[in-house]
Amino acid sequence: MQRVLSCAALAAALTSGAAVASDPYQAAGDPELNVNFRQITVAEGLEHPWSIAWLPDGTALVTERPGRLRAIRGGRLDPTPIAGTPEVLVAAERGLVFQAGLFEVSPHPRFAENRLIYLTYAHGTPQANRLRLARATFDGQSLSDLSVIFEVSQPKPEFQHYGGRILWLPDGTLLLSVGDGGNPPVAIEGALVRLQAQKLDSHIGKILRLRDDGTAPPDNPFAGRADAKPEVYSYGHRHIQGLARAPDGRIFATEHGPLGGDELNLIRPGGNYGWPVVTWGRDYVGTAPIGTGQRSAPNMLDPVLVWYPSVIGASGLMVYTGDRFPDWRGSIFAGGLATQDVRRTVLDADGTVIKHESLRIGQRVRDVRQGPDGLIYVLTDEIHGRVFRLEPPA
Repeated sequence: MQRVLSCAALAAALTSGAAVASDPYQAAGDPELNVNFRQITVAEGLEHPWSIAWLPDGTALVTERPGRLRAIRGGRLDPTPIAGTPEVLVAAERGLVFQAGLFEVSPHPRFAENRLIYLTYAHGTPQANRLRLARATFDGQSLSDLSVIFEVSQPKPEFQHYGGRILWLPDGTLLLSVGDGGNPPVAIEGALVRLQAQKLDSHIGKILRLRDDGTAPPDNPFAGRADAKPEVYSYGHRHIQGLARAPDGRIFATEHGPLGGDELNLIRPGGNYGWPVVTWGRDYVGTAPIGTGQRSAPNMLDPVLVWYPSVIGASGLMVYTGDRFPDWRGSIFAGGLATQDVRRTVLDADGTVIKHESLRIGQRVRDVRQGPDGLIYVLTDEIHGRVFRLEPPA
């Protein structure tokens, strides 16, 4: 089995004082538009769709944030939701569903053998809630034997910043993003919840690495340390909404900043990404700086790209490997909620941004994925959301 990580060794290098900061690419203003594609509607009438994934038979599964799991078969949306989904915490106001709810759907890499589907979702009450990871058996029509295999270490109040993205690695483990819990004044035990992002004994504000049963692999970066959760893979994150792996093994994440400062990060095991000590963004209220008021610090990793001063509302993420858009192979595609587009970024061999452009969608983009047909699929986060397919121009 392919080994893609040497977690403990890399974690030691990153925390030993080695210089890891670099100058991020600042994506300011309106990027160049790319109109070299057609936008085809695949499904509509979905309520705040959040995630899409494909099964070996070509069925696409789509989550709706109010708690439904839907199937698209043969190009048609099944009218009846899939039965057996877990009870989720949903925050509704004025007919709109906000940050709680059902998030990611992800088949096990060996789904054809074990029929396992993984789901992330918000669980609890408005006063005490957290992210959960569950798995269930899917027979093509309904889920059964659903079990919670992991939940975040601490409950928090309010309906903010859960994370919830899943990325499978070649060794059969998975990465799970966990948000920082929310903006001020959201607090745990009298302290702002976002401060947990720098504490290794908390899951909040982290990327976690888990085995497929929800337990921690023994070679995780902080395994064996009494002051750290064994699941922690990287820390100092605010609100990761996209995770993707390139064919060369590099792992990327898109992360919401506060007011300004969304980020594209190259994820390294054991890495500290700075939040809330350093950030390009500003708090939504108040004038005091966040953390140190600095954008970079020793032993904290800088982003590859920062959307500053305007944010895109970074969402789903993928690295394109298909053949339907040959000129786009190797490009990183990030969804934009605020900008209602998909951003295409090209890196050179040294990881420096050499191209950044916009594919205009016209609705809030929640997820962007490559389908098994080599085309690009986009989910729009609207009360009447859609699934679009991007095709080469006629």
